[in-house]
Amino acid sequence: MKLDNLIVDTVVVGAGQAGVAMSEHLTSLGISHVVLEKNRIAEAWRTRRWDSLVANGPCWHDRFPNMEFDADPDAFIHHNQVADYFENYAKKLNLPIHNGVTVYKVYKSINRLGYTIESSEGTIYAEHIVSATGAFQKAVIPSIALQNPSFYQIHSDDYKNPQQLPEGAVLVIGAGSSGVQIADELNRAGKKVYLSVGRHERPPRTYRNRDNVWWLGVLGGWDFMRTDTGPLKGFAVSGAHGGINVDFRVLAKQGITLLGSTESFDGQKIKFKDNLKNNLDEGDTALMAFYDEADAYITNNGLDLPPEPQARNLLPNPECVTNPILDLNMQTNNITSVIWASGFGYDFSWLQVDAFDEFNKPIHKQGISPQRGVYFLGLPYLTGRGSSFIWGVWHDAKHIAEHIDIQRKYKEYQTDKILLKHSA
Repeated sequence: MKLDNLIVDTVVVGAGQAGVAMSEHLTSLGISHVVLEKNRIAEAWRTRRWDSLVANGPCWHDRFPNMEFDADPDAFIHHNQVADYFENYAKKLNLPIHNGVTVYKVYKSINRLGYTIESSEGTIYAEHIVSATGAFQKAVIPSIALQNPSFYQIHSDDYKNPQQLPEGAVLVIGAGSSGVQIADELNRAGKKVYLSVGRHERPPRTYRNRDNVWWLGVLGGWDFMRTDTGPLKGFAVSGAHGGINVDFRVLAKQGITLLGSTESFDGQKIKFKDNLKNNLDEGDTALMAFYDEADAYITNNGLDLPPEPQARNLLPNPECVTNPILDLNMQTNNITSVIWASGFGYDFSWLQVDAFDEFNKPIHKQGISPQRGVYFLGLPYLTGRGSSFIWGVWHDAKHIAEHIDIQRKYKEYQTDKILLKHSA
């Protein structure tokens, strides 16, 4: 299909899990559209993941409803298999995805309905725009980072394997899934690892013979919406090693030195906040509350699931918690690299519409922006906790596609009225 001067109802930008889901629902509703992807389908799953990464949820759950993985349902699938899954899904449904097309600019059309899309394959016109560029657009390294271009310092987005790091100890900053898994992998590879732990949640991988994703489903955790606007807390869950519970005290017992939140870099000195114990205690409190809720659900619903009282047993605090390290000398401790597992920011510079706040963050309600015809998909907490996950984005895409379909029907009614008037 030639794209230059193409007129369609909807243009979807991005062909990751969000774009593929969006295209499926638009196709099922008969809405003309194209999906523009600057690389390949699910490119981020191939090239923006470390070598050993697997999905953080079992594949019976982390999938779209209309196609299963060719694997044990309880397996945690390697990231390349996830990419293959989306490519096969798009091929199965014959979705109109165009790879290798870069979108330069989108703006409100002048003297015509909808939007103008300037791309590497020409200009396209559409009434609706769906930004499906995902939650991991731009790796963010905080301004406190060491300002020394010769020092080996990367974001987790650029981490591939232990062999890429220089000899010496490594400081991993971040207590979410990426930080925890990278620190564990480096420690198992024989590296001396320091792990800076901020505020976090650490739900169990499994409890009473049910995976965390199942518990989130039956307890309503996937529907949870954030009420605060501060930084997201780390969500320490892992599918590595067949899926194990993340426990920072276990990591310390295995040789990782735990530290509080990173405060500053000053020459060779790194300073840390005295909040490690509080951060661990807060995580413990949330974990125990989860166990209480899960146990109550089992009792109230008469389920026959094996008790797991040992899950509530916590290891004693290690020395690095009872006597926290508040500063480290990089030279003395032979710290030769830093990995920032510090999250991601947005880059919507291509989307030149009035749909952003003063911080250039999208304004939307469940993906529907105040700029008519502009939608966002795949963002964290778009409709709930599940929005950034494979299965969740599929349902969010359905909601947005139905909204687009409603707008189309309003337009058809208006057009029909105009035609009747002129034919009278």
